[in-house]
Amino acid sequence: MLDVRRLRLLRDLARLGTIAAVAEAHTYTPSAVSQQLAALQREAGVALLERAGRRVTLTPTGEALVRHTEVILAALEAADATLAAARGGLSGTVRIGTYPSAVRTLLLPALVALARDHPALDLMVTELDPVAVPDALRDRRLDVALVHDYDIVPVEPDPALDSTPLLDEPVFLALPDGMEHDPAGDPIRSACDADWIVGSPGTLCHTVALHACELAGFHPSVRHHADDFGAMLALVAAGHGVGLVPQLAVGQPPTGVRLVPLTIRRRTRIAYRRGAGDHPAVAACVTALRAASLLHQA
Repeated sequence: MLDVRRLRLLRDLARLGTIAAVAEAHTYTPSAVSQQLAALQREAGVALLERAGRRVTLTPTGEALVRHTEVILAALEAADATLAAARGGLSGTVRIGTYPSAVRTLLLPALVALARDHPALDLMVTELDPVAVPDALRDRRLDVALVHDYDIVPVEPDPALDSTPLLDEPVFLALPDGMEHDPAGDPIRSACDADWIVGSPGTLCHTVALHACELAGFHPSVRHHADDFGAMLALVAAGHGVGLVPQLAVGQPPTGVRLVPLTIRRRTRIAYRRGAGDHPAVAACVTALRAASLLHQA
């Protein structure tokens, strides 16, 4: 019988690429990871790993076993959900991940509803960029998370995760009042000579801003990096550049900012580990977040 813990290490080696990265993710030593993977290979009776220079890579059989592992882990999540439902009542810790602009608008009303309807749940919130969510869910540092992508930069489905749609919203180009803008042309193209305010490198917002400008035919002159949309809007109001802001983050824009609607859309989903959708705590979070989203759009 194959050991599930060892299968998880193999899956993570396929995802992370090196023994050292797997060891860090699991707080093991690289030697311990290597020993566990060697034991898994002996259990399997066929080669799962091979050397490629200084690195270890998966054989075709190893890659096939990783695909089976995703199914196995999802089945274990579903089994845990069945047991949780049979125990009745909602209790225990639920770790919720969210991106910053959803905290006040979507998450807080959901937290209020969850605390009211399920007082035995211990709710823990972590704010993080959506690019960090898949790893946090896989590693069980999160149970539920709000993630988003943009229609111009879609995110490929993750085989370890399931998700359900929550919100689809427009994106605006934030301009300083008085800045010339051609209403008949491409708003982003009209800002090709402006200084730009974008998210930090490595964040989804940074990627989206650069890609939107590339689609408009230019590479932006990035003057400032700001991950908080409130800070971005303040910089725009002060005349220090332009930036892209989704509707959820607009709130009450400061005086001196003009918002030009774009065709770009930001799409928010509720994500959780594959197989965990029927877990009572996960289902309660989904229900509360959907209600908060409907309230926000009303």
